[in-house]
Amino acid sequence: MSTNDHEPLTGEQCAEAVEQIRTDGIVGFKGAFTREWVRQLGEDVDVAFQEALARPGGAVGRGPQRYYVEIHPEQLRGFAELAGHPWITGVAEAVLGPEYEIVEVGFDVPLPGAQYQPWHRDFPMPEETKTQQRLTSLAINVTTVDTVDEMGPFEIAPGTQWEHGDDFEHQMFPPKSEYDRYRALAVRKYPQMGDLSIRSALTIHRGTENRSQLSRPVLVLGLDAPGAGNAERHDLAVTSAYRETLPAAVLDHLHCPVVDELTPITQKHTIEGLVMGDADS
Repeated sequence: MSTNDHEPLTGEQCAEAVEQIRTDGIVGFKGAFTREWVRQLGEDVDVAFQEALARPGGAVGRGPQRYYVEIHPEQLRGFAELAGHPWITGVAEAVLGPEYEIVEVGFDVPLPGAQYQPWHRDFPMPEETKTQQRLTSLAINVTTVDTVDEMGPFEIAPGTQWEHGDDFEHQMFPPKSEYDRYRALAVRKYPQMGDLSIRSALTIHRGTENRSQLSRPVLVLGLDAPGAGNAERHDLAVTSAYRETLPAAVLDHLHCPVVDELTPITQKHTIEGLVMGDADS
């Protein structure tokens, strides 16, 4: 099931996408994947989610009724199409350099009843970003459902990826005195099946209240510039048999261990404030 019939971004399109990431902290692309491909992705995410919930440490809480699960690439039938999508690879090379690395595959699942998260970024600002305004990582998000407001959409405060955050708790959680400012900046995102976004995870964001009876799973693909160090937070691995099936365009960026048999990942990417679910709307 091929999804990469798209032409690569032109130089102008890529430059516009990079500028939007630098300005807003996020750029979206409509119709990157077919709805059929996304339905398959949703099936694989659901299987992995149920498996993770059934074992200790399989899923980590990100607030009430909200979970994160890290998985191995081969748990997704469409991993090669995802990681090799020309819009993703084009932007990644432009922002992170031609030797960028795939360091994370996972998904967030806000279930019915999920509450507002505290405003946050996903990790402290790296020194290169603080002193040189150089981004060293990107997060790609792909929704598995058509997002509507009742589902508790992702909310992001454009331009905040450059805030140093020295006064943030754990250098990730802004003080509540800043919440009004973020609410004033905030944009809610309503991606549909087939859309993708590319963002800096330093941009202040949060999940909102899921008032629906539906979950809103979102796939996460994490990319690093060489030496950024986020791979240390993750346990990505592939089997040798699976690795042989991947195209060179994906293998060139997949530097994780090669194993005979996969071990289910015990989640360790806990974000303290999100586990506590300490948020105001």
